[in-house]
Amino acid sequence: MTDALKHKKDMILDAARDLGVQKWTVAEIDQLRRKLLADHGETGKTGNDYIADVLKGAGWKIQLTDREEAEERFEEEFEDILHFKTLYDAEVSLTRLDELLRRFRVHGERAAVGRVLEIARLGKRRAEMISRNRKVEEQKRKEKKEIAEWFRIWLEAPDTFFDWLEVRKASPEFHATFGEIEEE
Repeated sequence: MTDALKHKKDMILDAARDLGVQKWTVAEIDQLRRKLLADHGETGKTGNDYIADVLKGAGWKIQLTDREEAEERFEEEFEDILHFKTLYDAEVSLTRLDELLRRFRVHGERAAVGRVLEIARLGKRRAEMISRNRKVEEQKRKEKKEIAEWFRIWLEAPDTFFDWLEVRKASPEFHATFGEIEEE
């Protein structure tokens, strides 16, 4: 590391300590950038990304987006939520996603709501991908196609999804294709 680079990193860390911020968001990082420029002129000129890298490298807490904050705050909620090995697993996953969606909406957690919907879209894409994979046995492909449809409908109409699902599972076509859904 050159002396100039070491000096700039030290300058950033000293200014950061002066500000006394605990968690660095985009706004605080931009404030630090402006402070460096005001205090050191041309020598203090640097970009927000570089400042974030320096702070992160020094062990400071960085949060650049609302989504990152939601993931951090609700990490345990999102952990291990997406399963669809079986139709039963998919129903459990959608039930958990629905519970989270409703809870986050009630509490006005927009970023967390967005993360729930993102996870559901991922589940839909994964199920679609498996349903088209010719290396997967035909019955499993049918199940994954069905699961992708469940995710699609839940994403479009979460308020009526579980009523629709009960009707779907009771249909003769569903029983002919999948039989009864068994708990594991």
